Amino acid sequence: MPSEADQINLTHHFLIAMPQLEDVSFARSVVYLCEHSPRGALGLVINKPTDINLQHLFDKVDLPLGRADLADTPVLQGGPVQTERGFVLHEAVHAQGGDAGESVYASTMTIPGGLEMTTSKDVLEAIATGAGPRRMLVTLGYSAWGEGQLESELAENSWLTVDADPAVIFDTPVEERYAKALLLLGLQAWMLSPGAGHA
Repeated sequence: MPSEADQINLTHHFLIAMPQLEDVSFARSVVYLCEHSPRGALGLVINKPTDINLQHLFDKVDLPLGRADLADTPVLQGGPVQTERGFVLHEAVHAQGGDAGESVYASTMTIPGGLEMTTSKDVLEAIATGAGPRRMLVTLGYSAWGEGQLESELAENSWLTVDADPAVIFDTPVEERYAKALLLLGLQAWMLSPGAGHA
């Protein structure tokens, strides 16, 4: 078992699915890792749209959508865990005059790299008034790996990893995120044969 000193920490990294990863939840997916520790990992798939958009989601939770620019933004399938629950990945928003490390939302994970992941409804309520984080994405569900599970998938060459770029998350159309994430490694999808990654 590797010691904690040997432990790789892929928090604020993308996992990019290799072609041989055929699991329906993860085929051709890009996962943003919100947390990675010896206990496991938690992330959100950022490139698999559901059939609903933010306008529909806000209608379902009885909130007005105070941001017309977001109405057609697709809600994403964040992963196979808790698929009825919403997760908002967004730029860090801090209380004015508050502690620099403290989010303004009730249930928020602060991620090194300037992003936050919020699960409490108050972030949606802020957006309903036209406020809230300027750049964000909403998923239903999340992706999780138990202790050692992600490391063994990495050892099997199921994933490529690269430092996350918020521009891929927030500024790139959903259907282009897989290709853009690969470009961070200087790769294109055609270069990935099922045997690639083995030295």
